[in-house]
Amino acid sequence: MSQKSYLFNVKGKVQRVGFRFHTAHTALKLGLTGYARNQEDGSVEVLVCGSEDKINQFLEWLQVGPQLARVDSIEKEETQWQELTDFKMY
Repeated sequence: MSQKSYLFNVKGKVQRVGFRFHTAHTALKLGLTGYARNQEDGSVEVLVCGSEDKINQFLEWLQVGPQLARVDSIEKEETQWQELTDFKMY
């Protein structure tokens, strides 16, 4: 199974609602690596690396997010594979 890396930019009410914490928890539960980082414009940048089927499961969750969040849109871009060992929050 091929490994992929995707960069997502999640817009909506995604800061100050535990979005990065829940994103990291969900990614780790699926065996994915990467990071979630707040952006100055109020969005959250998410890099996720792993198998495409697990990334698709993650994207389904990401489209809704945690209970207090509101996801308005997600930009998705495939990036070069990155060999990471964890999922971090910045």
